[in-house]
Amino acid sequence: MNPICRVLDARGLPCPQPLILARKALAEGGFDMLEITVDDPASRENLLKFAAYAKCQVEEERVEGAQCRLRLTPSGASSPQAGEIPTCASAPEAGRAAVVLIAADGIGQGDLDLARLLMRGFLYTLTESEHLPRRVILMNSGVRLAIKGSGSLANLKKLEDRGVEILSCGTCLEFYKLTDTLAVGGITNMYEIAGHLLEGPTVSIG
Repeated sequence: MNPICRVLDARGLPCPQPLILARKALAEGGFDMLEITVDDPASRENLLKFAAYAKCQVEEERVEGAQCRLRLTPSGASSPQAGEIPTCASAPEAGRAAVVLIAADGIGQGDLDLARLLMRGFLYTLTESEHLPRRVILMNSGVRLAIKGSGSLANLKKLEDRGVEILSCGTCLEFYKLTDTLAVGGITNMYEIAGHLLEGPTVSIG
């Protein structure tokens, strides 16, 4: 009997979407081999690392240019669950959901477009994670992520739908004259923000 192969075309998808697609497919199962084509070097590296983490045998075929086709064959050991993403460290204080503080609409210094792309990638990855934060607090230009027309709005709404509280700093919204355009979550103040941050593990992004 010929082995069952599931084929995924992840060309044109930014990191980490190819990895998430592969992880979901392996969690669903129903095939003997997963074949995924990517055209992004970072996605290729992430998939190779993930394959090692998931105990998959890997066969790589170069297609053209940066394109490559990876064939992942599960070893038979239990595959990662749909929400699991391999990381270098476990979630902070297992069992205690963190507060994520986002103080900018991009991540890091340098090119603004890249910074915003990284932020969208981070929020998208967060929506696919098994370990969700209990709340996301937006401050300074980070409040722009929660307004109408934001490229991250859909991801924040997805987090809210999964039970994550989304809070935007009222002072920041007023400063940027964005109060009337808030499209997800609620408005908070510095007193509440300080209390939330002092409750326990906080991850700062921006």
